[in-house]
Amino acid sequence: MNKRQSRLLQRTYLVLIFCFMYLPIAVMIVFSFNESKSRALWTGFTLDWYRSLFHNDMILSALALSLVLALVSSIIATVLGTLATIGINSMGRKTQLLINNISYVPVVNPEIITGVSLMLLFVMAQHFGIGGEGGVFGWPTLMIAHITFNVPYVIFNVGPKLRQLDPSIYNAALDLGCTPKQAFFKVIMPQLTPAILSAFLICLTYSIDDFMISYFNSGTMQTLPIAIYSMTRKKVSPEINALSSIMFIVILAIILISNHMDSRQYRKAQTAVRTAMAEEGGQ
Repeated sequence: MNKRQSRLLQRTYLVLIFCFMYLPIAVMIVFSFNESKSRALWTGFTLDWYRSLFHNDMILSALALSLVLALVSSIIATVLGTLATIGINSMGRKTQLLINNISYVPVVNPEIITGVSLMLLFVMAQHFGIGGEGGVFGWPTLMIAHITFNVPYVIFNVGPKLRQLDPSIYNAALDLGCTPKQAFFKVIMPQLTPAILSAFLICLTYSIDDFMISYFNSGTMQTLPIAIYSMTRKKVSPEINALSSIMFIVILAIILISNHMDSRQYRKAQTAVRTAMAEEGGQ
């Protein structure tokens, strides 16, 4: 096989992989404009499903709950996970390895085990009188559950970036007159910002998407995945296609903007380094 055939094979393989990944999403977006409720027959173009979506109180309330829950839990999980990462990084090597392995368990653990175990924990808390007459399940249990499964993702995103940093940077900032607080927020934190932002976006996505853990710990509250599941007992409305299409476009836009900002920051840093090297060479 010559180089040209090898290149053609690689491109074909790449196209097939992307088709396998994104063709279902493309079909969903196309059928969100389908005039019929059919999921197999195209009858004409319409925007009615997008219009009716914004008049469906059940879907909108579930979406609002999912977005608020995802945003708040992701912020808290990102803060807790970043602080935990800094604490873990200051420990000995063997202790770091042990804690990292323990932190990895919720990631590889099946969600049903995490959901059931958290449910049993909250039931036990209710047995001891926590939660009042209305029961313990609801917003607090949902929030705790989402923070719990999001924190490990923050640790495994921020940890490698923190370990890549030169430890002498912090000490140099202290030697130049910074307080420990100033050295952290002005020197270390800017270096960690891309990893922290990436971890926040991952937490946000997983939180919006989560069904299994939310199902066992939501009580009477309905997040968007639970609302969609309850609709599948009859028939999924094309309004869900419209909502999923909007969410996909919004998330894609966020990812593209984030990547553009990262690449722009990287180009600025490279330009600054080249400028500094040119000035040093001129001297």
